[in-house]
Amino acid sequence: MFPIVTIKQFLNDLRRQKLRSAMTMFGIFWGTCSIVLLFAFGKGITEAQLKSQLGMGDNIAIFWPGITSKKFAGLPKGRRIRPTHDDISLVKQKSQLLNRISPEFSRWNVNLKYKNESTARQIIGIWPEFGEMRNIIPEYGSRFINQRDIDEQRRVIFIGNLLKIDLFGEEKDAVGERILVNGMPFTVIGVMKEKKQDSSYGSRDSRKGIIPSSTFQTMYSNRHMNNFVAQAKKTTTMEIARKEIYEILGTIYKFDPSDHEALSVWDTSESFAFLKTFFTAFSGFLVAIGVATLITGAIGVSNIMYVVLEERTKEIGIKMALGARKSYIMFQFVFETILITFVGGVLGFLFAWGIIAVFPMLQLEEFIGTPRINIFGGILITCILGVISLIAGYFPARRAANLQPVQALKLF
Repeated sequence: MFPIVTIKQFLNDLRRQKLRSAMTMFGIFWGTCSIVLLFAFGKGITEAQLKSQLGMGDNIAIFWPGITSKKFAGLPKGRRIRPTHDDISLVKQKSQLLNRISPEFSRWNVNLKYKNESTARQIIGIWPEFGEMRNIIPEYGSRFINQRDIDEQRRVIFIGNLLKIDLFGEEKDAVGERILVNGMPFTVIGVMKEKKQDSSYGSRDSRKGIIPSSTFQTMYSNRHMNNFVAQAKKTTTMEIARKEIYEILGTIYKFDPSDHEALSVWDTSESFAFLKTFFTAFSGFLVAIGVATLITGAIGVSNIMYVVLEERTKEIGIKMALGARKSYIMFQFVFETILITFVGGVLGFLFAWGIIAVFPMLQLEEFIGTPRINIFGGILITCILGVISLIAGYFPARRAANLQPVQALKLF
């Protein structure tokens, strides 16, 4: 019976004080909406950036030839270290920590021609493992370079999705077609599936042509690679795997394994770890803003309930004179506070959900990702709203319950 009477009283108060009640609910509405949107967009941006970072590959490092900066075993510093194809094969055999490794031979401004269409792009020669390390996935009906292509020095080429459009257009199927690479015929065996990639060390994978390393060496007589790519096993870190690579190559070329100038390296796992930490802090900052907004709304609710208390002092005195208990008075005020907070919170959540549902129509996912309702965020908002309701309603309710009937009637 108590809740029904309280709800009726609450509705009567809403009708009498429409503006006051609306402004109070708006504070909770806006706080809830803000924190839901901040969670959703924060999560979307974080996932988009981390996914783009993984476009380069997961737990990989790229190594380039370098110059020694330390004396070692009687040899002077300043020696150039240029690993060969055979050296990478030896690293692959001896390593206990690497999952995959591949040399990478590169040549820029290579002329690619198909009928009347031609373009100048980067061509690289690699091992089959390169595709898995660099998250290069073939489109349906195509394939990547395989070991047989390497062994037989086949003139086959795997092309990026944008390079395919430049040469063949969007409609025509490129697989099986022949193109000229610096005047030599190559068969297209695959097209890369579109992926997000925010960083690179040459050109984007979507614009490259990829051929077997053995074919590349035959075409250009390259003994020394431009760089090589390595991926650590999931059970270890790239930092530890890098030390093993330095030790193996240091034994071959007689340089100090601690000499990091002997081979230049870009460890993408370090960049990924930095981004992950940054966006975790960023998400925490957004949450703090949302919580602060909700607290501001809670202060407004509490102040409104004190105003309600002043207006209903006579009513409270009459109820207590007729035998109403303190618990009833407290329950009435706390319940009204919870109703205000609940209604404002639900409306704010629904409004935010509507924005998130409509947002994909704007087609801005490439820049800020796709916002999604965060389950953890929803639970957190629910808990915060519950705490806010209790705190905002408790103190006015306690003050109302502690009034003496005679005192309440006199105050009026």
